[in-house]
Amino acid sequence: MSKVSLYSTVVRTKDQVSTHLGGDVVILALNSGEYYSLEDVGARIWDIIQDPKTVKDILDIFLHEYDVESEGCKRNLLELLQELANAGLVEVKDEAVT
Repeated sequence: MSKVSLYSTVVRTKDQVSTHLGGDVVILALNSGEYYSLEDVGARIWDIIQDPKTVKDILDIFLHEYDVESEGCKRNLLELLQELANAGLVEVKDEAVT
């Protein structure tokens, strides 16, 4: 399992289906049959990673859209993306830092 870093590129896997339900997103992992739910900010992340994005790009979007502290936002973002990766809901590609 790849560890998510600031320079990783993440995207939703094909092995899931998801839908918006109110302000939340409900996701079914097709491989395991497990359901997941993302609220508010998690749902926004899910929308953003419909197409491949670097974690840094996602962080920049959140720092622009929300009045949040940078380090806390980064820590929470990395934690959520790692949980999604561990559940098999996102693909992680590590990028070489140049």
